[in-house]
Parts: sequence; C-alpha cells; structure tokens
Amino acid sequence: MQFELTSEIIMILVILFVVIIVLAILIPNIKILKEYERAVVFRLGKALEGVKGPGLIWLWPFIDKMTKVDLREMYFDLPHQRCITVDNAPVDIDVLIYYRVINARDSIIKVRDFRAAAVGITQTTLRSVIGDILLDDVLAKREYINSILREKLDEITDRWGVKVTTVEIREILPPADVQKAMVEQMKAERNRRAMVTEADGKRESTISIATGDKEAKILSAEGIKQANILEAQGEREAAVLRAEGFALALEKIFEVAKKIDDKTMTLQILDMFKALGASPSTKYIFPMAFLDLIKPIEGYLKSGAKSK
Repeated sequence: MQFELTSEIIMILVILFVVIIVLAILIPNIKILKEYERAVVFRLGKALEGVKGPGLIWLWPFIDKMTKVDLREMYFDLPHQRCITVDNAPVDIDVLIYYRVINARDSIIKVRDFRAAAVGITQTTLRSVIGDILLDDVLAKREYINSILREKLDEITDRWGVKVTTVEIREILPPADVQKAMVEQMKAERNRRAMVTEADGKRESTISIATGDKEAKILSAEGIKQANILEAQGEREAAVLRAEGFALALEKIFEVAKKIDDKTMTLQILDMFKALGASPSTKYIFPMAFLDLIKPIEGYLKSGAKSK
C-alpha cells in the first residue's frame, strides 16, 4: 500500500507543528500565583513598576523573568550567639526573628538575600545591645531586650521593604559557674523567705494572742462593771423598798397609836412587867421617861382604892 503525501497533508502537519511550538512557548509563560504570593517582573532586565498577582498572570516569552515573593509572616532562628555583657560575663543567646514582606519589589531589588542580611544584622545588633546591659538585667529583662532588638532591626530592614514584627529570646545560657551561683542564690532567697514567713507567722500569732487576752480582760472588766452596777442598783432599790416599808409601818403604827387609850397602854405596860418578871435577870435599867408611863397605873390604883 503506498501512502502519498499530498500538499493538504503537508499543510496540516506544518500547522500542527507550528501550534505545538507556539503552545510550548506560551504555556510556560502563563503563571498562577496564590493569594499570599506576588511576582516582581523583570522585562529585559528592568523591573516593572508594581507587582503582579495573585491569580493568573502572563509573561512575555524570552523577555520577561519573574521572581516570586511570599507575603506571609515567616521567621528564622539565630542559635547560640555568644555575647559579652557590660560586666564581662559571656552568655549564649538563642533568638527567633519574625518578619513579613510589606513591599515585594524592594525586598527583591534592594537586598540580595534578606535572610542572610537579617542574620548578620541581628548578630551585630544583639551583641551591641547585650554589651550595654549587666548580666542580671540580661536574665531579668527579656522583654526590654526584645523590644530594643525589634526597634533596631525594624529601622534597618524597613528600607528593604520588610517589617520585623517580633523578636523573641528563646534561651539565655550564662556560664556554668554563674548558673551554680544563681542556684545557690535562689536557695538562699527561698530560705530567707521561709524565715521571714515563719517570723511573720510568729509575730502575727503573738499579736493575735495578746489581742485576744486584751479583749478578754476588757470583756471581763466590763462584765464586772456591769455586775457591780446591777448590784448597786439592786441594793439601792432594796434600800428604797425597805425605807418605803419602814415608812409605811411607821404610818400604820402612828395611826394605831392614835386610837389607843390610857387603859390599853396600861395593859401593855402590865404585860411588859409580866414578861420582865419571867426573865431570869435580876437587874433592870429603865429610862426616866418610864416613870411618866406608869403614872396612869398609879392613878388607876388610887381610884380603885377610893372606890372601896
């Protein structure tokens, strides 16, 4: 079977070949950028104004070159940097640097390798900051050191279109002898706090006991005072009642005495003599006014004798 190449077939093959060549040239120059990616395009070596992306972008074949930039916040680690404090104490410091590209064009054009440049700047800045601080402050003022580093790094990296968002000191390792001294100091501080706490407890206990005794004595004295007041009030009321009773008795006696005649008084005196006669005593003392009391008896006796 013979196959003859006609002019139509040759034309179709040429067209297919041309289409394949065109697609092979065009497809690699169609780029898709993610939401957090931007492209800095160089046309014949010259950077175009602005950036491209996200989404679908087109590059002219052979004349456009693209460099992608990630806009997400990223970080790099700066491990075990040996620094000397102002009091000549060596410390090893690990630092984490968080940054974010805010100008993709400047981050490509104005610095060759931002990460390498940032590492070098961080090393020198860290040594400069630590060199102005005492060892005790390095261990106690991490937030202060973090803020100073972030401010200094941000001033430098701003011209590169990069924003340093956070600087975190991850670890500070002083020399072994300093660590040992710190442990001893911590133990001594804990012992001191324990002694102070114990002394405060004893003092508060003593104060509480003394306060309780004072309050108890005050309450006891107050109770005695109230008892004395109540007793005095009772005695006063009793005396008043006794005086009132005695006055009433005298009033009754006075009223009864008004009704007694001479004969009744004479009978009372005779009863008194009878009682005296029954007494074993042989000696009696009478007041002079007693004679006035027996005069009525003498009168009765005389009147009785006359009647006989």
